[in-house]
Amino acid sequence: MRFFRRTPADLREHIRSFDIVVVGGGNTRSMLAVWRDWEFAAVLREAYEAGTILCGWSAGSICWFEHGVTDSIAGPLTAMPALGFLAGSNCPHYDGEKERRPAYHRLVAEGAMPAGYGCDDGAALHFAGERLNAVISARPGAFAYHVERDGRQAVERRLDALLL
Repeated sequence: MRFFRRTPADLREHIRSFDIVVVGGGNTRSMLAVWRDWEFAAVLREAYEAGTILCGWSAGSICWFEHGVTDSIAGPLTAMPALGFLAGSNCPHYDGEKERRPAYHRLVAEGAMPAGYGCDDGAALHFAGERLNAVISARPGAFAYHVERDGRQAVERRLDALLL
């Protein structure tokens, strides 16, 4: 479904017809603003609580967490609030964009965002409810990391990944 074409009149009923919702990449800030304006975030929350699988990559990964690292605005990478279905923060493209890892470390160390997960391109976080169940990797060497604040610095711990 695309919001910039004809949006279904009853979003709630439309989403109920799906078992899975996949959200792609793009401008996270703009996406969330449109979702909030259309009250779609509440529809997604209801679907999530009813057992619909929610997933995505890039902006579609950030959106489910409390906070994410975004390049939605030109300039340095910034922290932004997201939907908060999952606790903590998320940083996609951890190994794919050279500024992502250091920006995430800086933002966590400064307290601009809570601890969370950095994901290499090709790695995915699988949650069961609100608990991390597994890290899945679609390519050798792609991992996810738990990043948290320790004093005035961020520390990361690589998480074991299941290579598909």
